[in-house]
Amino acid sequence: MRKGHPGALLATFAFGSLFPLGWLLGHLPARAGLWLGCRIGDLLWLTMPRRRAIALDNLRRAFGAERSPAELNHLGRRSFEHLGMTIVESCVFFFRPPSVLLSRVDLGSPEHVEAAIALGRGLLALTAHYGNWELLAACNALGVYPLSVVIRPMDHPFVDLIVDRFRRRSGLELITKRQALPAIRDALKRGRIVGILLDQNASRAEGVFVPFFGMPASTSKALALISLRTGAPVVPIFIRRIEGGRHRVWSDPPIPVPSDGNVAEYTAAFNRSIEAAIRQAPEQWFWVHRRWKTRPRVEQG
Repeated sequence: MRKGHPGALLATFAFGSLFPLGWLLGHLPARAGLWLGCRIGDLLWLTMPRRRAIALDNLRRAFGAERSPAELNHLGRRSFEHLGMTIVESCVFFFRPPSVLLSRVDLGSPEHVEAAIALGRGLLALTAHYGNWELLAACNALGVYPLSVVIRPMDHPFVDLIVDRFRRRSGLELITKRQALPAIRDALKRGRIVGILLDQNASRAEGVFVPFFGMPASTSKALALISLRTGAPVVPIFIRRIEGGRHRVWSDPPIPVPSDGNVAEYTAAFNRSIEAAIRQAPEQWFWVHRRWKTRPRVEQG
C-alpha cells in the first residue's frame, strides 16, 4: 500500500490507538492473560451474531448427529474463547521477545519430519487453522528447519499489516498465494518445509469436492498437484493448546500417494488428516469460516 493512501492512514491510526491495549495484554501474567482472553471470546460470542451463526451452522454439519444443540452451543462458545486466548497470545508475541511465547511450545518428536526431509525433495507441511496456527509458523524462530508459508493477504489493510509483522518476527519466508507455484518449487529445491493451510473453502475452479466431516467440501487441489509434480512428501503437522497455557506440536506419517496419482483421492486423504486433528480438540478449529460455502452443482440444481 502506498504512503498516503487512505487505507494506510487508517491502518496507522488504528495501530496507534490499539498499541497501548495490545502492549498491556501482552505483558499480563500468563494465567491472567488467558483468563482475560476467554472473556474477550465471550464478548465476541455475544456481539458477533453473524459469525456466531456461521460457527453454529458449521458445528451442526460436523457434529449434528453426535451432539445435542446445547452441546453444540457450548462448543461454539468455547471456540470463541479459544480465539480470544489466541488474540492475547498474539499480543505476547508481538510486543515481547518471541522466546517468551515460544518457551510455552512442546515440539514433540520430529521423526516423521526428519525422515521426509532426508528424501531430499523438501517437505510439504499440511496444516489447518487449528490451535494457535500462527504460533506453529512462528516456531520457525527455533531454528529446527527452515520454513516457508503460503499466505493470502488479509482483506483489511490494518489486519494485513499486523499479521505480516507478526509473521516476519520469526524469520518466516512468505509466499503469496497468487504467485505461489514457482516460489514453492524453488523453496522445495532448497530443502525447505513449505506450510500450506488446506482447511478453507476453495472456489469451484480451484477445488475438488471431497468429504470433510462426511459432507462434500470444495478443497484446493493445489497441494496434491504440487506433491505429484515435485515428488515432495506431504506430512501433516499441527499444534494444539494443552493444559497450563502450553502448546504441543505433532506430526503424523507422510500421507501415502495414490498409486494412480488420483488428485481427488489424495486430497480426500488430506481432509481426513485434518478432521482427525480437529476431533482431538474441536473447540480449537476456526469454525467461523464458511467451510462448506461452495456446493456441488447437483446439490444446487
